[in-house]
Amino acid sequence: QVQPVESGGGLVQAGGSLRLSCAASGRTFSNYGLGWFRQAAGKEREFVAAINWSGTMTYSTDPVKGRFTISRDNAKNTVYLQMNSLKPEDTAVYYCAVGYSSGYSSQPRTYAYWGQGTQVTVSS
Repeated sequence: QVQPVESGGGLVQAGGSLRLSCAASGRTFSNYGLGWFRQAAGKEREFVAAINWSGTMTYSTDPVKGRFTISRDNAKNTVYLQMNSLKPEDTAVYYCAVGYSSGYSSQPRTYAYWGQGTQVTVSS
């Protein structure tokens, strides 16, 4: 069993930056792909970014390309989401997820374990 725990959310002004972290309790997730998703109030959960087990391959959704960067440190059993140039439309609860396999994916069904989420609020 792997339990991801997110941290780093908060309130920031538009144009600002935040770095989200997700650490795993239980067994290591260094052999698995990891992803970040978000869910805004009244909307469905959507994919943000994903990274493969080694950190050599990443993928992100178009609205965040050039602004958000996913990375991982397997020695620390942690994945990060660096968010720059934040916009009010980035406001959401952000979730970390651990995949079933070593690759990366944008599909929620390919993820086995989910964190409880961390709130990110961007004010205009």
